[in-house]
Amino acid sequence: MRADFDIILNWIKPGARVLDLGCGDGQLLSILQQQRQAKGYGLEIDPANITRCIAAGVNVIQQDLNKGIANFGDRSFDTVLMTHALQTVRRPDRLLDDMLRVGRETIITFPNFGYWRIRLYLLTHGRMPVSNTLPYTWYNTPNIHLCTFRDFETLCHRKDIKIIDRLVVDQKHRTGIGSKLFPNLLGEVAIYRVAK
Repeated sequence: MRADFDIILNWIKPGARVLDLGCGDGQLLSILQQQRQAKGYGLEIDPANITRCIAAGVNVIQQDLNKGIANFGDRSFDTVLMTHALQTVRRPDRLLDDMLRVGRETIITFPNFGYWRIRLYLLTHGRMPVSNTLPYTWYNTPNIHLCTFRDFETLCHRKDIKIIDRLVVDQKHRTGIGSKLFPNLLGEVAIYRVAK
């Protein structure tokens, strides 16, 4: 199990209604169903991942997140999840609004573009970095809106979004004293739990 899934699992109440945006192969929803008796759906665009979700017994809907989630009513879910996908949509600000309309809480994870290794790579190589967290080159990346922790928190402040929990971790989803003291510089991955 991915380490971030373990963190998210602790933030989900038993029996919660969950919507997982960009759910991939459905692994997180499957774990939530088994360990938290969660009910819900995953939204995914990739046909191969949809097939994997169905095989795993996960309810999945084929949907392009760039078109929004207007097909879900206000407060239809307790939690809306989005792991490592916010930076891939055209209008993350609008999707975040929609996520908070549909769910009572939202859990979001994304790579921190302010991480020191990324800054150093840009400084020394003059090129977009490729790493385990950002494994694509500039011309084939699905990441179109990279941001830092400060960028995301500024957006939350502007939209009056309450940050309930925040974890700043490395690529193995461990936290340390450095990432607590200097999160925007030493944190590689952000895990936020937010609400309106």
